[in-house]
Amino acid sequence: MRKKLSGWLLGLLVVLALPGQAQTKKKAPTVAPRLASKAPAAPKPADGGTPAALLYASPRQLFPGLFEAVQLGHVFRDNKTFVDAVPRQRPVTIMDAWYREKSRPGFQLKAFVEAHFDLPADGEAVFRSNVAAGLRHHLDTLWTVLARPAAPPVDPNDSLAPYRSLLPLPRPYIVPGGRFREVYYWDSYFTMLGLAEAGKTQLVRDLTDNFAFLISRYGFVPNGNRSYYLTRSQPPFFARMVTLLAEAQGNGVLLSYRSALELEYRYWMLGADQLAPGTAAHRVVRLPGGAVLNRYWDESIQPREESYTEDVAAAKRSQQPPAQFYRNVRAAAASGWDFSSRWFRPGGGLASIQTTDLVPVDLNCLLYQLEQTLAEVCRVAGQPALAREYTAKATRRRTALLALCWNSPTGWFQDYNWRTRQRSPVRTLAGVYPLAFGLATPAQAARVAQGLKANFLRPGGLVTTLTKTGQQWDAPNGWAPLQYLAVEGLRRYQQRPLADTIARRWVGLNRRVFTQTGQLLEKYDVVNPNRRAGGGEYPLQDGFGWTNGVLLRFLEWYDLK
Repeated sequence: MRKKLSGWLLGLLVVLALPGQAQTKKKAPTVAPRLASKAPAAPKPADGGTPAALLYASPRQLFPGLFEAVQLGHVFRDNKTFVDAVPRQRPVTIMDAWYREKSRPGFQLKAFVEAHFDLPADGEAVFRSNVAAGLRHHLDTLWTVLARPAAPPVDPNDSLAPYRSLLPLPRPYIVPGGRFREVYYWDSYFTMLGLAEAGKTQLVRDLTDNFAFLISRYGFVPNGNRSYYLTRSQPPFFARMVTLLAEAQGNGVLLSYRSALELEYRYWMLGADQLAPGTAAHRVVRLPGGAVLNRYWDESIQPREESYTEDVAAAKRSQQPPAQFYRNVRAAAASGWDFSSRWFRPGGGLASIQTTDLVPVDLNCLLYQLEQTLAEVCRVAGQPALAREYTAKATRRRTALLALCWNSPTGWFQDYNWRTRQRSPVRTLAGVYPLAFGLATPAQAARVAQGLKANFLRPGGLVTTLTKTGQQWDAPNGWAPLQYLAVEGLRRYQQRPLADTIARRWVGLNRRVFTQTGQLLEKYDVVNPNRRAGGGEYPLQDGFGWTNGVLLRFLEWYDLK
């Protein structure tokens, strides 16, 4: 047994040092990398990659062998069940028991897991309020249903705390709902829109503080507050969150979050200064002309732990080397659009995914706002010279984005493939970001409005892409955040009639489904309002944080009852 156990310990250290994980010169962590009750110092982005991936072991790293047996053995319908489970004993004890029992006659893996882990609540449990009480009542009730408390103070006697995948947060927060039991980065901004409309400014502040905490602790905002998300971020909406809070509490708020804004910017721009033209590293791409733009990225080249079975099966169907395929899949997850024809080679499916080859329109609009927000922070702080530097960075980004991503023949903003030096032929609702963030010229905004009306507008709102692939971020599905950004962008450029039409159709679809089911959903079929949205790696989820937030903002904007 001692030989087996020492082999497991060695295996854990090997997993921690796998290519694609962050590499530093620090000493390799022990089996219990999170035993310290005191928060570690904020990782330095200059160290490279995601140092948090070395500081915090994920379920696959803590339970090598057992993890694969559970996920590939289809012990649970949803791979997320096991990675969200809470071990009842230290990993060394559980692994010892597994090695001892797994070869015995009659061994039942599911029974073993249930005996050694507390499983999460059923992610498919459905919340339905009284439809007769109305949509507003449902929205008010959901804030309580989706709320989660701040983490309790660290208990020095809790020896199992380091082995839970859920990363503690210091303030209360809102989860999306369904199987999504943790906070998610970009989801939260759209949830916060509804909280702001509901007058819940303190909860908006709590969420913003939580993301500032994550940045200070890990050097970036992870995809979500789980250890298995520590190798990637999501669309960087933190600057927008701070701006939303400043609208309610004044520009002094900007200074409170300055260090977090600066640290997040360093994370996204890591390695830019060392890049030669025509090359990329981590999240940055230096174009042949010298301009620097960004891409989505993940530091790991392993299957996603929360979708392990699906990724392993998909890799077998791809002609890409597994490491490359997994990286592209993970990068798509970092984009929030997992999955879409947007990330595939033209005419190809998931097997052809090429996320890291693309310079995305939406990501670079978000970073444009981050640069502008940092410029405003510096102005408020009385540092005009530094403010001008950030403004110049934003200007250079806008110039490069308009030159590379604006397609005059189609009248649309499209992602740019930095390897082939061509625009992606795929038109998606990411093309509305330059309007929502103010990068587009008035003439470009008018062309985008024409394209939305002619190509994307459907009975229930806007369709995500013009391609039907079976993926959830393609036709016929529509998503709340993209409806909101389209409406906001159109209003910004005085295209109000179309903005009003989109918003009213989306609200009508939400209301219709709520009346029929008592639910608000993660996504909707905007082509056929009588059909439930499909696609994706999991069943349709209800709740749902960003749907609630966008719906409430539209109800307030248009004074809808």
